[in-house]
Amino acid sequence: MAETPKKKDVLQDVDDAVRRQAKGLMRLARFGALAVLEPETGHPLCSRVALVCDLDGTPVILASNLSGHSAGLAADSRCSLLVGEPGKGDPLAHPRMTLFSVARKLARDSDEHARLRRRYLARHPKAELYVDFPDFAFYRLEVERASLNGGFGKAYALTQADLILDPESWSALVAFEPGAVSHMNEDHAEAVKLYAEVLCKAPQGSWRLAGLDPEGLDLQAGDLSARLWFDAPLTAPGDLRAALVDLAGKARATQVTSG
Repeated sequence: MAETPKKKDVLQDVDDAVRRQAKGLMRLARFGALAVLEPETGHPLCSRVALVCDLDGTPVILASNLSGHSAGLAADSRCSLLVGEPGKGDPLAHPRMTLFSVARKLARDSDEHARLRRRYLARHPKAELYVDFPDFAFYRLEVERASLNGGFGKAYALTQADLILDPESWSALVAFEPGAVSHMNEDHAEAVKLYAEVLCKAPQGSWRLAGLDPEGLDLQAGDLSARLWFDAPLTAPGDLRAALVDLAGKARATQVTSG
């Protein structure tokens, strides 16, 4: 009897470069496609949602209780989120990733809600018009695993540990981050602009620091987003100042050299 041919494994090995690409897709995403199960029919329902990442990388959405996807999450918290936008040329040649998640609705009076409200509005300031409406709520999409398509012939299966930071690595930054972000925007706007336009090679704009985490900075100018990674992850809040000064120095040196 002939042997049954073995199915070819199309998945490639995950390394640090793949993890960085996957995390970049999450951190840079301002919008994504959320898939839930419609309660009445069990049929998949897909909606576009605005999002931001928490300090650990977990995607967070704001949704009205009147929306179809909120009804779906209330009935079955399992969901998938597609991130990654097409650019020029073939849209299928650009990286995208599906995050298999379980949604957790946040209590309005929780510390988490206050933190994520601030981070969300830094990324989506126009949402201030409705963020406090009583029928709106934040959901953390707790990632269980992910499927990354990095382009033709580049398929990867990632675990939660590949994408989401351990609480020990970021919890100390929770109380420190708001003041640091405000300080940079108010007193070091020039440095923030250099981070975006020189180190990230982003277009010119009114760049602001939207948030930070142990691995890098999230920068925002209107609808433009940029991500600047630290050379090494922060191990304590006290490491932040040295990292920011070092990045500003590199940006100025690069600016002089290229100028």
